[in-house]
Amino acid sequence: MSVRQPADVFPRDFLFGAATAAYQIEGAAREGGRGPSIWDTFSHTPGKVLNGDTGDVADDHYHRLTDDLDLMAELGLESYRFSIAWPRIQATGTGPANAIGLDFYERLVDGLLERGIRPIATLYHWDLPQALGDLGGWTNRATSAAFADYAAIVGRSLGDRVHTWTTLNEPWCSAFLGYGAGVHAPGITDPVASVTAAHHLNLAHGLAIQSLRAEVGDQARFSVTLNMSHLKGQGHRADDAVRQIDGISTRIFLQPMLEGSYPDDVLADTAHLTDWAFVAPGDLEVIHQPLDVLGVNYYFPLTVRALHTSEADASNPGYPGAERIAFVEEPGPRTAMGWNIDPDGLEQLLVDLRTRYPEQPLMITENGAAFDDDLVDGVVDDQRRLDYLRDHVAAVQRAMRRGADVRGYQAWSLFDNFEWALGYSKRFGIVHVDYATQVRTPKASAHWYSELIRRRTLPA
Repeated sequence: MSVRQPADVFPRDFLFGAATAAYQIEGAAREGGRGPSIWDTFSHTPGKVLNGDTGDVADDHYHRLTDDLDLMAELGLESYRFSIAWPRIQATGTGPANAIGLDFYERLVDGLLERGIRPIATLYHWDLPQALGDLGGWTNRATSAAFADYAAIVGRSLGDRVHTWTTLNEPWCSAFLGYGAGVHAPGITDPVASVTAAHHLNLAHGLAIQSLRAEVGDQARFSVTLNMSHLKGQGHRADDAVRQIDGISTRIFLQPMLEGSYPDDVLADTAHLTDWAFVAPGDLEVIHQPLDVLGVNYYFPLTVRALHTSEADASNPGYPGAERIAFVEEPGPRTAMGWNIDPDGLEQLLVDLRTRYPEQPLMITENGAAFDDDLVDGVVDDQRRLDYLRDHVAAVQRAMRRGADVRGYQAWSLFDNFEWALGYSKRFGIVHVDYATQVRTPKASAHWYSELIRRRTLPA
């Protein structure tokens, strides 16, 4: 006879963990055979990153691996989502593997397993080898093939020990912030390039799963992580405004990956920019690979409206084809990033995904908040982050009660770190990092999260 857990207790197989990304924490940018990435180039370009900050040292995780693993164990993490730096494995993005780079991730994965922590490995979190960037980066179809070769190398080395393989992190950011808005590496502002990059990222995802499956076999779990918002419409043509933003931000990735086709409306919305000739026969079949889990990164909702005839086009370089859609700033509490706090949006997003893809398991692969933390007498009392995490975990629980099949929650982020174009000005970590000394101090939110993991129910 089975004993049912109370409705407010998370299942034993629900994974509570935390997430990081290689360029944001590793440092050692020129050590161990690592080549330069597009983010090394971008961050060293004057005016691209706040205060001229770079990821050269970051959290020095590369040199502090054992201590950081011990800290994860002390917090009771059940899983750890990290990314592998492609330039650390192949300095130029092609050719033989760098043994020193592979050894670092071997030690990371083995160290996690020794401490009872399940490794969730992301193959690409934006740090494309610069040599491939010089050849066009994600606008070049050859990059997708190179990514598949890289996936095979990593799968061959780590495939028997990684719990879940994630191909890409937030391809919307890679394509549309990197090649459209130009605020992320490589800093290009070309709407056609951004749509082209989106397709080649999709293709890379499918090819990488094929490569991993060939190396690892059926015991591997395959995933991709997309950044998604709950979208709300306002004003006239509200539904059409939501449709357009949803299409170019989410469905351009979700539909080919899970259904094997591009949305007709996205093709129509972007027809004035491109004829999509970069999609070759057979591409969509390659992209459409079964996923064991769909990673969901959620931070905030979005409210959008369609512009009136008398209004000029909106300035949305990250949303090609949605030039007549504007974003509405709504009142309410905000994080230090200026992002609206709305845990109900996460609940509804998960329920909507369950409605559209009822058989697709989900995992929260990033959720968290930046606030201006103060370290006082060795203590960081980050009550606002604690509240944010508590309210969003509660939202996940409500969505699960409504039928969403959510398999885990990975807090963003384990450590304060290099926050891309904002440098070190924003702190997302549940662990405070003193960048001058590299001393780690778990914040109040980390202690709360540790208690949540231990009890498997929301502590007060």
